Amino acid sequence: MQTAVLVIDVQQGLFDPLPRPWQADDVVARINTLTARARAAQVPVIFIQHTRADEPLSAGSDSWQLQRNVQTEPGDLRISKTTPDSFLRTDLQAQLDALGVKHVVICGYASDFCVDTTTRRAAGLGYYVTLAADAHTTHDQPHASAELIRTHHNATLQNIESFGVPILALNSAEIEFHS
Repeated sequence: MQTAVLVIDVQQGLFDPLPRPWQADDVVARINTLTARARAAQVPVIFIQHTRADEPLSAGSDSWQLQRNVQTEPGDLRISKTTPDSFLRTDLQAQLDALGVKHVVICGYASDFCVDTTTRRAAGLGYYVTLAADAHTTHDQPHASAELIRTHHNATLQNIESFGVPILALNSAEIEFHS
């Protein structure tokens, strides 16, 4: 089954200002390892960047750029989005369909917004989903710590069966790619 890796919103303006997301450096390192393994298996890697008309995430601004430690390759694809849903008003679905993708591996930022929304939308569109359980993060919120939020999403998303396709939550080292 053709797979693609979706790396959501790992951008300077979201990862670098203090306070940083929970385990920010560890998450970026896991994403780099995951995407390197994907590329080695000829699995497409798609970087999705949130864009706003104004700062801090205006297209092309320093804040909009991928976080400095994120490793990219010339063949990686880029998608710009304006909502937490990486599919809404973007060509992500068309890109995935053109590549024959039926399974997406999702990682990035923010567990409780863009990662959650994109995971649900992907499953709703019929894509098999693997959530890289240790390669997504968020900031602490007044109601819950970032660690608790990630744990909650890893537990709840994989229990949704109504989409008719599985959503798995696996640590990044457990995710296998086949060429």
